[in-house]
Amino acid sequence: MIERYTRKEMAQLWTLENKFRVWLEVELAVCKAWNTLGELPDAELATILEKADFDVDRILEIEEVTRHDVIAFLTAVEEKVGPASRFIHKGCTSSDIVDTANGVLLKRAGDIILAGFDRLLGVLENLVKTHAGRLCMGRTHGVHAEPTSFGLKMAGYFAEFTRHREWFALAHQGVSVGKISGAVGTYAMVDPRIEALTCEYLGLDVDPISTQIIQRDRHARFFTALAVAAGGIERLCVELRHLQRTEVLEAEEGFRKGQKGSSAMPHKKNPISAENLTGLSRLIRTNSLAAMENMALWHERDISHSSVERVIMPDSTCLMDYALHRLCGVLERLVIKPDYMDRNLDASYGLYFSQKVLTALIKTGLPRQKAYEMVQAVAMRSWEGKTSFPELVRNDAEITSHLPASELDALFDNQAYLIHEDFIVNRVFDTYKPSS
Repeated sequence: MIERYTRKEMAQLWTLENKFRVWLEVELAVCKAWNTLGELPDAELATILEKADFDVDRILEIEEVTRHDVIAFLTAVEEKVGPASRFIHKGCTSSDIVDTANGVLLKRAGDIILAGFDRLLGVLENLVKTHAGRLCMGRTHGVHAEPTSFGLKMAGYFAEFTRHREWFALAHQGVSVGKISGAVGTYAMVDPRIEALTCEYLGLDVDPISTQIIQRDRHARFFTALAVAAGGIERLCVELRHLQRTEVLEAEEGFRKGQKGSSAMPHKKNPISAENLTGLSRLIRTNSLAAMENMALWHERDISHSSVERVIMPDSTCLMDYALHRLCGVLERLVIKPDYMDRNLDASYGLYFSQKVLTALIKTGLPRQKAYEMVQAVAMRSWEGKTSFPELVRNDAEITSHLPASELDALFDNQAYLIHEDFIVNRVFDTYKPSS
């Protein structure tokens, strides 16, 4: 487990102690089911429920001999329970317990992650509403294109992370299943009603057909949903990193008192959280590949998936939980720089008005390519001469022969780029339903 990137609630979920606790939950649920069907006496069930426990060190000690973790676990529990333990694990195979317990663990981990998505969506919603109307330069290929607003930037991320949450919620539901179907999944030694009751007690759905294991396409979808969401985290963090560049500086991560940016250069304030989250997103995506590799197992089961899942289940869920909340912290403390946004709008000499001039010329009846060449010629003079594009347009005899001064004045209004901002934001919130 990557302990540095683990928040307390998720960390406790994946401890060795808790893994065995959930195994015990499953075993006890199976016992209750047998009791419900009349095949485990009430007195024996009461003894099991009272005495069933284990010591982790004892399990590990036994495993040194058995080389089988489930048998070691059962032996340690049997030592606590006594004769009534003969009813524990009745009709079950190891994967009945492990796979069903993993369903419980992934369900609980997913609940924590969904709460993280909800917090992030609330933060993004606030940024949209706070910065609607805050004009800034839109860029394509890293080059000035046309103005947008910071609110619209954040609205795009709000919509994206709503989709990430929806897709993850479906994958989360798909992995929240259990199976108590015995060796190779035929129910030869266990009544299917035991499975239904056990899963009901544990809050899981029943896998309609399992072999000795739950098929790993469920898990692959879970981890790929995390991977796609991690891609969204990286996309947002790359945007923040670009915006914090000295030449741009339209936004920067909050810099706390006592924080240091460089061991050599005291002036440095770096986008370290966004960079860190970019790296962690790569790990989550890498783990999703391992989950997909786990899908192809031999016949009714092998255990090549087991060693992989002991790593990726805790690591990917811990990393995603951490990443969502750390990203929330970055966004909550994000410093927006309106003066730099205005400076950067002016930095390209008003060249972003070029499409407006082009469109106006076309409306006069000029062929599109002719109009394009006229505007491009003025735009290149503006860029190379570091001269105001609107002023050069106003002084260009060829353009002004088609467009009067009054019409040109109306073209050079940058607020016009936000004329449909409310429409876009409202459509986003109507489609994706914000929290408020």
